[in-house]
Amino acid sequence: MSPAAPKAASAQGTEYARAERAAKFILSKTKLRPKIALVLGSGLGSFADELTDAVRIPYEKIPNFPRSTAVGHAGRLVIGEVEGIVVAAMQGRVHLYEGYSAPEVAFSMRVFSLLGVRSAILTNAAGGINLQFTQGALVVLRDHINWWAPTTSGLVRAFRT
Repeated sequence: MSPAAPKAASAQGTEYARAERAAKFILSKTKLRPKIALVLGSGLGSFADELTDAVRIPYEKIPNFPRSTAVGHAGRLVIGEVEGIVVAAMQGRVHLYEGYSAPEVAFSMRVFSLLGVRSAILTNAAGGINLQFTQGALVVLRDHINWWAPTTSGLVRAFRT
């Protein structure tokens, strides 16, 4: 075993414990148990306001949960029902360009798993060059250009200066 292996295992254990604490807090706030998560991007956050029998929890109240700083992201987790289906809806999320690390960006997915969520629907505001698309059109993306992966930390530093 390499010297880095125990450190990596320790970090994973710590990350799990952080997610577990957040999940326990969320579960203490509602009897609803979501099986589907919705991550609502820019312009879609108001959908969560339509959930019935909903509990709304600001991210800053959830232990270890990162706070969204993006304009238009309310920063709330809403657990409620839509058409009789229990969902957990994020009104906003965090991004690498806000200075968060990849594990911090993925933290909510770890928490959702511990809540019992088995499916996630991610949404975002995306631009395109197809003139047939109109604002608000639903588009299924099959691929994307990942500008962040190779030099994420360098780009984040560049945006901060």
